[in-house]
Amino acid sequence: MKIFLSYILPYKFKITLQMIIKFAGTIFDLLIPWILSYIIDSVVAGGNKKGVYFWGFLMLICSAGALTFNIIANRMAARTSCDITEKIRHDLFAKIMSLSCRETDEFTQPSLISRLTSDTYFFYQMLLRMQRLGIRAPILLIGGCIVTLMLDAKLALVLISLLPVLAVIVLFISRKGIALYTKVQQAADILVRAIREFMSGIRVILALSTKKYETERFKKANELAAKAEQKAGYVMAVSNPTMSFLMNIGLILVIGAGAYLVNKGDTQAGKIIAFMTYFTIILNAMMSITRIFVMLSKGTASGGRIAQVLQSEDEIKYIIEQEKEQDDAFSHIEFRNVSFSYKGVTNALSGISFKIEKGETLGIIGATGSGKSTLLMLLLRFYDANSGEILIDGINIKSIEKEKLYKKFATVFQNDILFSDSIGDNIKFGRSAKPGDMMKAAKAAQASFIYEKDGQFGHKLDIGGRNLSGGQRQRIAIARALIKEPEILLLDDVSSALDYRTDSRLRRALEKNYVKTTKIIVSQRASAVMNCDNILVLDNGEIKGEGTHDELLSSCFLYREIYEIQMGGAAI
Repeated sequence: MKIFLSYILPYKFKITLQMIIKFAGTIFDLLIPWILSYIIDSVVAGGNKKGVYFWGFLMLICSAGALTFNIIANRMAARTSCDITEKIRHDLFAKIMSLSCRETDEFTQPSLISRLTSDTYFFYQMLLRMQRLGIRAPILLIGGCIVTLMLDAKLALVLISLLPVLAVIVLFISRKGIALYTKVQQAADILVRAIREFMSGIRVILALSTKKYETERFKKANELAAKAEQKAGYVMAVSNPTMSFLMNIGLILVIGAGAYLVNKGDTQAGKIIAFMTYFTIILNAMMSITRIFVMLSKGTASGGRIAQVLQSEDEIKYIIEQEKEQDDAFSHIEFRNVSFSYKGVTNALSGISFKIEKGETLGIIGATGSGKSTLLMLLLRFYDANSGEILIDGINIKSIEKEKLYKKFATVFQNDILFSDSIGDNIKFGRSAKPGDMMKAAKAAQASFIYEKDGQFGHKLDIGGRNLSGGQRQRIAIARALIKEPEILLLDDVSSALDYRTDSRLRRALEKNYVKTTKIIVSQRASAVMNCDNILVLDNGEIKGEGTHDELLSSCFLYREIYEIQMGGAAI
């Protein structure tokens, strides 16, 4: 939890000032019962009417001071907690954005969503409670004990003797609570995953009439979360009743002992009344401390989960390599005997070697699971290869800074995401672009349907572009990639949602308008890659054939089989 000190320390002045104000307000609260006791035992007993008005006015001032100072301190605590949590959430989001694909797989997306939302909220609640009650409750507790000792030491010892027992109970429960609330958040991750999968696949669920199955799956996740919350709640629920029971036992003892002492003349009635008030203050302080420990258990568990992400080491390491000037002697992209496995068991790619010259178009074809998309992931350095080298302009990509590397690429995935914004903003995607640039990119992407929409580029899209067809969404994603005039264009099976005519026009537009751009087209369609300068045929992570369309028809059985089946040749 030391990592959070860097977020808290910049606010040390504000927190210190808030603590001073809170301390002053709490002292005013502690003075009120003492003044009441003095009025009853000394002022009223002496028949001093003016003294009653004077001390009564002081009580009023103390009440107003306690109210004002506590409100100011609470407002400051809320603001400080919000600011600290805002920065933590910002840095957590930035860290999640920088995680490698392997790290994201390890944490899981639902867990990262929970850490960014509910965990930061619980951490905020802990900060707020610690500033509001973490100062006030101990001062009321300690101050109440000190004042009662000053009023009557014998009666005060009855109260103070209970405090060690209460402290042991609070510490025991809070230690149990941290472990239990960690399990609660883990169960919440599973629930978020179930909801996320349901929402993203709702059309498939409705189409296949599997609502009953999905309801049952959600029910199990919901029950798991509920049971974890129940178990934690049962343990934490022990604290308040136990505190109340012990403190009320103490109150009975104080009343009995006080009545006996008053009857003997060893104490005064005003002191007993003050004692009762201070006892109530001490009881409320103990209850507040209990609530603090409940929230501390939640906040500590959530803080630990947040810290796991913030402290995760960036596994994308950079090798130091002497900078080389761009030279035509180097191929634009080169894979040298690259192998990769997702979990170190079975290779998704084995011994991949090929070269692409600048401005050329490489086609990659193969069955589902042959490693086509994995190859692109390695080129983008979403994952690091287990062995071999990947070079751009003769430079190992491991020596290129992440942002500098990504600027070389424009990528379109098969299931690209569109945002709930205008078509134009989805194409620009936060980048500065002139209307002419958008029109050029849209034209090359064969997205002429834009001009048929109300508002054209200003037409608003639903979440995920649900008010567009699959092919229209795909073409907007292609336009988004083309608008940056990329050095390297990666198209991952983008023809799957396009008809053959549109796909053909798209490829011709790319060849005509993006001559200097090196293009890699991944597809399961032979028609999408047959005109490429070079074609790789992948199967089970290995290159089974490489060459032009004509060369592969004569030399690669797998390619010829794909071509003949898809293009209406002889059945195999």
